[in-house]
Amino acid sequence: MGGWAAWGLFGKYLYTTSWQDEIAPHYAIYVAIITVFAMIITLPLRYLYRFLWNRAIWLQAIGLLGGSAAVTYAWIKFRSYVFTGWIQQTKDMKDWYEKLGDLAEVVIKMEFASFFLSNFTLILAWSALYFAIKSYRVFQEVREGALRSAAMAHEAQLKMLRYQLNPHFLFNTLNAISTLILEKNTELANRMVTKLSSFLRYSLDNDPLQKITLEQELQALQLYLDIEKVRFEERLSLELNIEDAAKEALIPSLLLQPLIENAIKYGIARAEGGGHLKISARVFAGDLLIEVSDDGPGCELVNNNIPGAKGVGLKNTRERLATLYGSEHSIKLSKTDPHGLTICIRIPFAPKHGSA
Repeated sequence: MGGWAAWGLFGKYLYTTSWQDEIAPHYAIYVAIITVFAMIITLPLRYLYRFLWNRAIWLQAIGLLGGSAAVTYAWIKFRSYVFTGWIQQTKDMKDWYEKLGDLAEVVIKMEFASFFLSNFTLILAWSALYFAIKSYRVFQEVREGALRSAAMAHEAQLKMLRYQLNPHFLFNTLNAISTLILEKNTELANRMVTKLSSFLRYSLDNDPLQKITLEQELQALQLYLDIEKVRFEERLSLELNIEDAAKEALIPSLLLQPLIENAIKYGIARAEGGGHLKISARVFAGDLLIEVSDDGPGCELVNNNIPGAKGVGLKNTRERLATLYGSEHSIKLSKTDPHGLTICIRIPFAPKHGSA
């Protein structure tokens, strides 16, 4: 509708007034009539093109050319009837022709010279514009649908990875509690259950997709370590070396817990005298660098992997970081001097308050 209104106003009326100081009132009426008629007569084309939209390309081409030709013919007949049968016979039009002199033939030629070809081209252009707009809208809908699907898949994957950690941790803890009960160490088992309850409450109250500050992550980690200290007592020690700027960095919730759990299970627990855990974090060159190290017996490393490792902790951490950060992250494994394992994580630094 808007396109035809623009054609009538700019293509006919204003173009004519641009080379002639005044026009006959009936000519302005004529322009308005044929513009409204064009709006009405092209409406069936919309329904035709909607019908043809998902059809074969050759059928679309036939419909496009045939529909445009039929509408052009009907529009020409109507314009001719209105112009020659009514408008041209009015007194103001005759007076206007007299004022125009030789230019009067120009006005008539504008209406009838190369009439079918020029009007067919106009209708065809309108049809092509319809297909172009329709194609763009469909493309946008498909693109938005793909983005929504990708976002939903992304969210589902993150939730799956995060929720896999809790059963893994829960199984290990309940197994330890069961051992304490079998050993009739009920007091220690009761303390462990209380600590486990606090940790699970914290875990369930936090959205798996919500990022938290490193400082909050360390607080949650302390709840977990309180559980392990019930079992290891003085055999487990922790050292924190966290820069102030790094404390405000946003990271995925419970990112460090599975790494600490692995360090305790495969490092500290296997050492007769227990062991020492160290967590360091600093901001460097726009990235947050986190190191988790232990002084356990260590393990063999091949191509930044632990051969034969069957646990889900390190694997899930890799997958979570890959899903969240893509190529903008890294996770590297190395041997701690003189023995043990060190895991270094690099992710983009994103402070809680938006400033470094």
